[in-house]
Amino acid sequence: MGTTKPTGVVQEVLALAREHSLWSPGDCIVVAVSGGPDSVALLHILHKISVTHMPLQLICAHVHHGFRPEESDAEAEEVHSIAQKLGLPFEMIRVDVPVYMKKSGKGPQEAARDLRYAFLHETAAKWGAQHIAMAHHGDDQAETVLLHLLRGSGPAGLAGMRLARREKNVQLIRPLLRMYKADLIEFCNFYGLSYVTDSTNLTTKYRRNAIRMDVLPFLGQYNEQLALSLNRLAETMAEENDFMEESTLAVYEKLVRLDNGRHMFSVASYRKLPVALQRRLIKLILNYLPSDSDNFDFRKIETVRLRLLQEQPSTWSLDLGGGAVGVREYDQAGLFDQSQGFAGEWCYGLNVLPMSGELELPEAGGVLRWRKTSYSDGFYPANEEEAWFDADELKLPLVVRSRLPGDAMHVMGLNGRKKVKDIFIDGKIPPSLRSVIPIVCDRSGAILWIPGVRRSVHAAVHKHTSSVIYMSWQRRDIPGHR
Repeated sequence: MGTTKPTGVVQEVLALAREHSLWSPGDCIVVAVSGGPDSVALLHILHKISVTHMPLQLICAHVHHGFRPEESDAEAEEVHSIAQKLGLPFEMIRVDVPVYMKKSGKGPQEAARDLRYAFLHETAAKWGAQHIAMAHHGDDQAETVLLHLLRGSGPAGLAGMRLARREKNVQLIRPLLRMYKADLIEFCNFYGLSYVTDSTNLTTKYRRNAIRMDVLPFLGQYNEQLALSLNRLAETMAEENDFMEESTLAVYEKLVRLDNGRHMFSVASYRKLPVALQRRLIKLILNYLPSDSDNFDFRKIETVRLRLLQEQPSTWSLDLGGGAVGVREYDQAGLFDQSQGFAGEWCYGLNVLPMSGELELPEAGGVLRWRKTSYSDGFYPANEEEAWFDADELKLPLVVRSRLPGDAMHVMGLNGRKKVKDIFIDGKIPPSLRSVIPIVCDRSGAILWIPGVRRSVHAAVHKHTSSVIYMSWQRRDIPGHR
């Protein structure tokens, strides 16, 4: 299904990038290039944009999987040659997929994907890149949606691949997701771009290939625009799923309270929710737990939901596997992880209205200091152990406490909420130190700052800010924390 003329491809990608803010001038982008027509077209399109429209630093990255030694060698040489012709840095890795398959127990495609993404993230870190560009296109999206449908996925699965999403503080972008393979092959042929053909794409022993070669053509007899229809479905479901996730989060913040590590809520309030929100609330809480969320399927979620709808007051406990437990205690219900202890939690109220002050935190091994100042005084945070806030935007009093299960924050510089657990993992904070790092929150419970780690988007200071609360954190006797 080709819909775009070769001469209009670059403009179409550029327009999509601007509409969805896929990148900014001067950004560094690691481009995953296998050597096939899709990725070769992507690299040339981005190079054209970087030369004629806006400056971009491109890194050509290639993974030598070694499944087909002779073909893989030829592909690597071809991609290296393309990078040289364009004057781009070339990064390559040889991976041993069979060894990783034995070690991880994963299939060939999943194992190869794990190794490929690990290399791309390493390359992004090496070059300080903000983005990793993948060459997935509209036909890939159609295959993904159909594959997820056959697996019984819910709305999140039917949303397919996203144009952009954050992973490990790098944005994965798919600039070709609104195009189709025919467009990209025609683009390569029109401009005389050489590419290779992966012979493994022609065998139906892999499920995705079977979907592409057998299932989609068969269903296409009944809908000549099947790929387009599946892409529209993905786009619709992505938007509606985002809306439902935001709605569920609002319900969580309204109904759920944390009680010594247990996410508790009123059964009566829960019953008033629409069924869709009932299911999603349970799923959200389970996702907050440190348990293995991959085991929480529809059946387990529905089991908890139906038990909560029982009329008679009761007490019960459900083992959901992976350490997760659901409980009901008369008119209250909750979910928690029984394998994680929550002893040692601490919490202090913090009055920041005086001109200055400090609070010794023996549990955290340090002291938190603050002072009231103004934007023009010249006190700017020098590192991640200092932060400032617009005093007029703060919801007082503040609270400083230890970490709780399910904690999440809107990190400054990132889109959306991120679990504190994942922030610590990304920041390589040793597990033994995570429980002693203080969390600064406002009156509503929103996390403002994790001293020494990250700051949230709340109460940001700008040049028009009249009153500033400047805070600093000094660690004592906590060796090893960065």
